[in-house]
Formats: sequence, C-alpha cells, structure tokens
Amino acid sequence: MKPLDPQGPPLPTHQIMSQWWRDISFLHWPVEPALLAPLLPRGVRPDVFDGSAWVGLIPFRMVDAGIGTGPPVPWLGTFAETNVRVYSVDDRGRHGVTFLSLEAQRLLVVLGARLGFNVPYEWASMQVRDHAAPGGDEGDGRVLTYTTRRFTRSRAAGGRPPRSRITVRVGERLGEPSPLELFLTARFGLHTQVAGQSLWVPNTHGPWPLRSAEVLELDDELVVAAGLGTFARTTPPASVLFSTGVRTTFGFPQRL
Repeated sequence: MKPLDPQGPPLPTHQIMSQWWRDISFLHWPVEPALLAPLLPRGVRPDVFDGSAWVGLIPFRMVDAGIGTGPPVPWLGTFAETNVRVYSVDDRGRHGVTFLSLEAQRLLVVLGARLGFNVPYEWASMQVRDHAAPGGDEGDGRVLTYTTRRFTRSRAAGGRPPRSRITVRVGERLGEPSPLELFLTARFGLHTQVAGQSLWVPNTHGPWPLRSAEVLELDDELVVAAGLGTFARTTPPASVLFSTGVRTTFGFPQRL
C-alpha cells in the first residue's frame, strides 16, 4: 500500500477539542484481519499492511486537553491513559483507529467520552514513572514505566480488574520512518458507533518525532480484556516505538 502522509490534513469540520499526547509508547502485534472484523463499527473494515492487521497497546500522558478552541482544562485535562486500538478504514478511504478500550485516570473524562462518542473508556488507577537516565528528556537510554489497574472487573481477564505494567527504554531518533511505522502512527481519525450510527471523528497533528524503543518489562492484561486472546502475554511486540509527543486537534464527527 502507499505510505501514509505523516502530516495530518486540515480539519474538515470545526474544532471541538485539543490536547497534547506526551511520552507515548507504541507496542504493536500483527494479527489476522478476521480476528478484528467483528469488533469494528458497521461500514468499517480492518486496515491491513502487507496482509496483516495490527493491534496496538499505547500508553502515554494526556496533557492540557481543552474544549473547543478554549484554554486547557485545569487538572481534568491532564492524566495518564493507555489504550488498546486497532486500525480501520472506511469506504471513503479514511484510515483511522478503532479503540477497543482506553484506561484513564479521570472519571468525568471516562463518563463524558462514553456518553458523547460511545468510546470505551475505563476508569483506572494509573501512573507514568520517568526513571532518571543520562541524555536528557529526549536522549537515548531514557526509561519509562506505565502502570494501570482498572477499577471494574473483566470476564475476559478472569473476572478481576485487569492490570498492565510496561517499561520501555528509549532508543535513537528515526530519521525516516518506514512505511510500516507510518501506518502504525499516522492515523488522523477515529471510527466509532453511536446509537447504531457509524461515525468518523477527524483529528490532525504534525509528524510524530519518532524514536526506536526496547521493551524491558511487559505484564499486560488489557489486550486479553479487550477480547483479543493472550498473544500480548506470550509474544513480544513486533514493533516498538516512542515519541515525546504531538499536539492534536479534533473536529466534529461525520456520518459514514
């Protein structure tokens, strides 16, 4: 397939929110597209790269989220988040993400996202720990640990609240992202379904400043809780990336 553009297009609708995504790690596994197809909104199909669909486990810090074009919301707009996401494309050729779960620290954010966009946020106790390392904030060798424990139980996770602990070591900056790395990160929209209607929620941001990364520790139950099986507990991710982050803006949803 043609590599995706790392630069997001202008929003096709008015801006409804903005936020920074900071200290983000991208862990990805290839899977059969048939595994994901039943999990997607109507009118959306798995987006594939060289015949494989991909599942992402993405921990990061949401920073300075704001409503409309207004200023950041104090306290409520900054929190840790970890999502399990897959990649989707609709009949108009819009490449995006479909979230299977999103852990977040702020209960009001969880409730608002569920009610407004039917996005599967889950309230969780979370922490992002930045270990001291030489090289400064963006240097090689920086180590981060992301931990989360959901407050609600999951049948797929054995009837207990699912947990996740991820530690990564940041590597060198990528001069030119590969087509696969762009496929996994240059996603400028969200597919979801509200009251039976499939929607596209556009967003845009500049190119990710991507770095290589190494997983030092991975003990995750979120992928299992999303109904995708145990591969994230038994198989190392095929792709691991890190970015200090980008600022992103979202537009009004559009019907598919």
